[in-house]
Amino acid sequence: MSDNFFRFHDLFAQLGLPNSPDAIAAFLNQHRPLPNDVLLADADFWDESQAQFIREKKARRLAGVDSTDRPAQ
Repeated sequence: MSDNFFRFHDLFAQLGLPNSPDAIAAFLNQHRPLPNDVLLADADFWDESQAQFIREKKARRLAGVDSTDRPAQ
């Protein structure tokens, strides 16, 4: 499995969002497409804590220190 792989249901749960397949599909359908000039963490549909979580998760991955947060395989 790739080090960059993540599971949507895990991500949605960490963001405090409903994480069933139907809920994820509805969220993605409601919020797409994201304009090319908007970073994911800057999208207007996140609350501040969700946006901060996304920023921190990205920073940790870029720094290579996020390996412990990957789900067990």
